[in-house]
Amino acid sequence: MAGTGVFKACLDGDVYKYYADGDWKMSSSGKTVSVTNPTTGKPIYKVTACTQDEINKVFQSAKAAQKLWAKTPLYKRAEMLHKVSVIMKEHKSPLADCLVKEVAKPAKDAVTEVVRSGDLIDYTAEEGIRIMSEGKFLVSDPFPGNERNKLCLSSKVPLGVILAIPPFNYPINLSVSKIGPALITGNSVVIKPPTQGAVSTIHMMHCFHLAGFPKGLISCVTIKVSELGDFLTTHPAVNCISFTGGCDTGIAISKKANMIPLQMELGGKDTMLVLDDADVESAAVNIMKGGFAFSGQRCTAVKVVLAMESIADALVSKVNAKVAKLSVGPPENDCDIVPVVSESSANFIEGLVMDAKQKGAKLCQEWKREGNLIWPLLIDHVKPDMRIAWEEPFGPVIPVLRIKTAEEGINHCNSSRYGLQGCVFTKDVNKAMLVSDAMETGTVQINAAPARGPDHFPFQGIRDSGIGSQGVTNSINMMTKIKTTVINLPQPSYTMA
Repeated sequence: MAGTGVFKACLDGDVYKYYADGDWKMSSSGKTVSVTNPTTGKPIYKVTACTQDEINKVFQSAKAAQKLWAKTPLYKRAEMLHKVSVIMKEHKSPLADCLVKEVAKPAKDAVTEVVRSGDLIDYTAEEGIRIMSEGKFLVSDPFPGNERNKLCLSSKVPLGVILAIPPFNYPINLSVSKIGPALITGNSVVIKPPTQGAVSTIHMMHCFHLAGFPKGLISCVTIKVSELGDFLTTHPAVNCISFTGGCDTGIAISKKANMIPLQMELGGKDTMLVLDDADVESAAVNIMKGGFAFSGQRCTAVKVVLAMESIADALVSKVNAKVAKLSVGPPENDCDIVPVVSESSANFIEGLVMDAKQKGAKLCQEWKREGNLIWPLLIDHVKPDMRIAWEEPFGPVIPVLRIKTAEEGINHCNSSRYGLQGCVFTKDVNKAMLVSDAMETGTVQINAAPARGPDHFPFQGIRDSGIGSQGVTNSINMMTKIKTTVINLPQPSYTMA
């Protein structure tokens, strides 16, 4: 059970503490934030709510610790990250148990997330050594009008204090995808967990604590976002924000960011374009995997299918047959479809479905909902005037729009406010490349559903889907800046014969 054994240090009674200066602490506020079990709809955990003064002290410690950490040899930073990976994998069961209870992640997927996160930390440590050990040397005379009297040495140095804000759906994996690059490059980190996923993040943070990182280098602050969210994200000590979450929140943060670097992965309406020469069975399999995994609560989930009219009937028929075989129920039973994260999310999804139904779309399955549990649903004959054609449900509901031409599908994709990922299914590689080039989105998958990984691949969005690029290498690079030293040589007092 979460909170037992090694993780008891994070608790005071039934309240989870925040982490600062190498220790777990209770806030002086006396306030707590409740975490709800999506399956039961009942509170399951409580976390302490930090005060403004406590946040100030966290940032002061982070700034001081970062200065010393930046001077720590690179190989020692990597060794400590490898140690975290080992500890996380040793405690994968209680970490996974938290994910099941907090975000209703199927048990097998929860274990996979923990192991994947440990692997991500290991890869980050090794890639960080490679990147950070490289520098650049230039001389002045290649530029017109200059003599060979200046030598330029440039290298990567840390930004300072990184504020990391992960989402509820992958609180462990998307935490370490921010923390790992920050630490290997010599930065300090302050992490603000999501409410749903807070305890999973706290337990993950305890693995860093057990690894023995310097005091103040890594902190975990739990807050009432309505009271201190802006104070946290606009704090003058923050040198970079890495945020994964909703579009509106991300855009609001970016408007107040005071010219600091931003890495933001926001929402998506990931398009699957199925052309008339596609392998329809493969497309159907990928709709199931890409659209219904973790009940569609993934930024890279298939969120709209644009199918050519000539193959649409066959595609819809195959998907419907597969939907009928999905198991629906609690995450503890490893069901395919589990409850969505909150009642408000379920209400939003229901509103999209009812709007489509009222405007003439065909519900291929009966609409069924019990609390936060929504049965999988394919919606056919969706039209552009329906909300679900454009809005992100973040649930187990997939709309199908029938199109006459590839150009029509491309135009729909490019008209969206989002631009995270998309995919195209066709047997013609030339056509696939032309469609990929025309789709205005961060990534295009050919003959496969959208996916974030492998974690070292570049991952980015355009328009309202985000700023900056992720993936291990890109995150390492964006959490550093170039430092240049120019050596000015004296003019020679002699001339060569």
